[in-house]
Amino acid sequence: MEYKKVSIVIPVYNEEATIEQVIKQVIAANVLNLEKEIIVVDDASTDETVNHLHNHMLNQVVILRHEKNLGKGAAIHTGFMKASGDIAVIQDADLEYDPKDLEKVLRPFLESGAKVVYGSRYLSPSETLGFWHSFFNKLFTKLSNILIGQKITDIMTCYKAFNREVLDQIVSKLESKRFGFEPEVTAKVSKLGYKILEVQVSYSPRSRQQGKHMNFQGQVESLLALLKYTVFC
Repeated sequence: MEYKKVSIVIPVYNEEATIEQVIKQVIAANVLNLEKEIIVVDDASTDETVNHLHNHMLNQVVILRHEKNLGKGAAIHTGFMKASGDIAVIQDADLEYDPKDLEKVLRPFLESGAKVVYGSRYLSPSETLGFWHSFFNKLFTKLSNILIGQKITDIMTCYKAFNREVLDQIVSKLESKRFGFEPEVTAKVSKLGYKILEVQVSYSPRSRQQGKHMNFQGQVESLLALLKYTVFC
């Protein structure tokens, strides 16, 4: 498959402190000579995020907005439905993930024939990842590997990328509106028979005080979604 264009989907909710910097870094990011389509989906932010987004209403940045808060999974789904690239990749809006790593995530599509690529935080040890921060993710990923037959290390990573062949098969079937998106999309590409290739990416986690959205409720929601889409669907 020949790759000419990448769609970078950025779901955002109340990220006034970082959204402009993220967009600037994504615009500057090396995407291996691919045409770049940047799609920002605001999930009904209540802070000044929208005003910051108005500064980037350019041809290179598509701004979409939910009238009410639906969840991160719903925002990603909206972005995927709009995406016109040969590859679609997710970029978080809070700078926990460095947009410079987009190059690492995209390279296997062009050089290794990959169709699904995840950016893993756990392929090599990292001092930024504390024990409790990693415990649930690693346990959850091991369980998912048993249920879906993959050998990945980071199911909850932001960096998930799919080529057009895969995206066209899953985009209309995605149901999870919140954090259940992560196990759902992983289960669905696995059931279609696609191998997930991982590359190492950097990570700088935020604290709860800085606005981190994932909590215990989100973890339970993700676990239930994993069971739903691997065992019952």
